[in-house]
Amino acid sequence: MKFFKLDLLTLLISLFILSSCKNQDTIGLGVNASNQINGNLIDTSTIIINTIPEDSVVTSALPVTPLSYFKDPVFGTTESNLAIDLNLPASMAYVIPPGTIEIDSALLVLRYAPGFYGDSIASRYKANVYQLNERLFPNSTYLNTKHWSYNSSNLLGSKSFFSRTGDSIKIINPVAGGPDTLVKVPPQLRIPINPSFIYKILYNATANQLNSNLIFKQNVKGLYITLDKNQSGPGGTFMFALDSAAAVQIYYKNNAGTAIDTVMLSLPSTLHAAEIKHTYSPAIQTELNNTTTSRKTFYLQGLGGLRAKISFPYLKNIVKTLGTDVVINRAELVITANPGSTIPFLPIRKLAMYRYDLANQRTLVEDASPADPRAFGPTGLGGFYNAPTQQYHFVITAYIQDLMRGVAPDLGTFIGVVPNDLSNSIAVAAQVDGRTFAVGADKTSPYRIKLNIIYTKIAK
Repeated sequence: MKFFKLDLLTLLISLFILSSCKNQDTIGLGVNASNQINGNLIDTSTIIINTIPEDSVVTSALPVTPLSYFKDPVFGTTESNLAIDLNLPASMAYVIPPGTIEIDSALLVLRYAPGFYGDSIASRYKANVYQLNERLFPNSTYLNTKHWSYNSSNLLGSKSFFSRTGDSIKIINPVAGGPDTLVKVPPQLRIPINPSFIYKILYNATANQLNSNLIFKQNVKGLYITLDKNQSGPGGTFMFALDSAAAVQIYYKNNAGTAIDTVMLSLPSTLHAAEIKHTYSPAIQTELNNTTTSRKTFYLQGLGGLRAKISFPYLKNIVKTLGTDVVINRAELVITANPGSTIPFLPIRKLAMYRYDLANQRTLVEDASPADPRAFGPTGLGGFYNAPTQQYHFVITAYIQDLMRGVAPDLGTFIGVVPNDLSNSIAVAAQVDGRTFAVGADKTSPYRIKLNIIYTKIAK
């Protein structure tokens, strides 16, 4: 009975202590209502957004170069053709070996790089090769708008193929003085070239043409590669690593008296560029013709295609309305893909936001700039596509804070396509294809573009 009374007394004391706590979830000291800090959300800030063309882009010396013919049902047609040079073996004087040369085959070899975009199931592709009428020069800069002249009346070679950019292949590798071997090579496109062209530029060429690689290049010019426009299906864009293993490989037999051997000779390519063309649909053209009012839909496209210009014209009104004692805790721009637009072609995997400086040059917004202490590193800005929500999120707290207070003038803010990596590159991406069309400033749509601002009004 003695122990029962003690337990009862303990229980009553515990209940008294617990009942005196008004908020058991509160940790630390109590907050005075007069100086309490509350977070408030604004998600109705006016946004003006328009579709505009991308800047021209350098396509020479790219590590990854596009070859494309893509008939997008929404955007229109994208075409990218390749111009490459040819060099003598080892890029130096070449002496034709003694004996009788008989060409078995000649192949233009282009190694695939990751990044195919388009239809890999229903489309059958055909690559055509022609001779250039003009040569590529080292240390020269070639833009995507450069039109390359070529001999369209003389088809040097062609290859029909499906998109199998991830499949390695096996080829026969000739071994001098021994049996040929079967070797496995990385995924590549191998286009047969007419042997008569090889005889003309190499084995039937004058000694003067072969004594100098420069003279050889001046005479041969190079090759122009394009995808046939009569292909089946919508097509797509292939990426090639032209900075390595791009060459015309010649397999020939050398009959020198009693000895006959099969040999492989390579004419390497060291210079390349892409010619990129966009022919837009009427819907896209309508958007490009209207840049004075905010649009309900906007379009983004890789291969130097389309970007968006965005502005927040009434941010300063927030300070005027709420007072100067407003602090931005978080500002997030939310972009949602147009419903039904993500099938069958996936949206762009990463977007970037950048702005113009006083010289109209691209520069990072404060939230992505390593020079700004408020930035959170390469991934802090965001811009990555989230498949479950079909959204892109940009955290632009520092930039919005500066715009509100007039610290950073808005000289032009843009959203565009960039490489899908962790770099902070904001250059035009000629080596990235893809497209996204998203809901713009459509007040009737629950998917409209939004700027969510969480702010604190500090009580004085």
